[in-house]
Amino acid sequence: MARRIDVMGAGGVRLAAWEFADPPKPEAESGLPAARPGIEAEAEPGAPGVLLLHGLMGRASHWAATARWLAGRHRAVALDQRGHGQSDKPPRAAYTREAYVDDAEAALEQLGLAPALLIGHAMGALTAWQLAAKRPDLVRGLIICDMRASALGAASQREWAEWFRAWPVPFASLADVRKWFGEDDPWVERPHPARGAFYAEVMHEAADGWRPVFEPEQMLSSRETWVYDAHWEELAQVRCPTLVVRGVDGELGRAEAQEMVRVLPHGVYAEVPEAGHLAHYDSPVAWRAAVSPFLDSLRGD
Repeated sequence: MARRIDVMGAGGVRLAAWEFADPPKPEAESGLPAARPGIEAEAEPGAPGVLLLHGLMGRASHWAATARWLAGRHRAVALDQRGHGQSDKPPRAAYTREAYVDDAEAALEQLGLAPALLIGHAMGALTAWQLAAKRPDLVRGLIICDMRASALGAASQREWAEWFRAWPVPFASLADVRKWFGEDDPWVERPHPARGAFYAEVMHEAADGWRPVFEPEQMLSSRETWVYDAHWEELAQVRCPTLVVRGVDGELGRAEAQEMVRVLPHGVYAEVPEAGHLAHYDSPVAWRAAVSPFLDSLRGD
């Protein structure tokens, strides 16, 4: 079960937040201990809050497996960030770092989650650590998944613009979406079905076929506000316990990840074997194994 809660973000942008509480899957399917029959994985009143932040082009549902796993001991909420998912996509809204951070801050306060554990993937991880640096009173712990602190530069932004232009939209069917992003996309080195499924979740049916729920130009505008800058200084300002997680085949290299841990006042490192940039999505059992020790350490504080 996912319950929608509307949040008012910066500048009056309406954001869709999703609170998860689902019956747990059987042990054999989930790889985790099964709960008693008929008992839902729903947090006790007063359980610690968790806010999950997707990456660029993502949506809250990409965190569904993680949120449902967490829901037994936490109040787990995933946010559709501005321009994404079912949140507002106003053409003249600010798609800046400040706006994304302010939105997450508003979500924590309006949902009563603070002091919360923030879990972010890619751009969502950057938002999470920038908020933790800005408002340490709202954040008790942080998990960063596959986001670099170094500047990516102008060449990276040009590559993304060219990649968006290469999308064969509209797609005739969701099967075509899965095939293109999982096999035919020039950025795919080998067949990657989970990647195809990931992008199928961010498509909607239009009159002429299947198109993304977001505007590519807004995604490029969002990305433009952080790719040219390094973010080490803000990382060093994060005072809460922080786990830096990378997929072994992801975009965050081991050396940079370990330097991020060194820069963080209370940093810890973990990696997800045989996983790439979408570690939490395409390798959920290995992802849970990687983050579980950190979650246990927070419970012991």
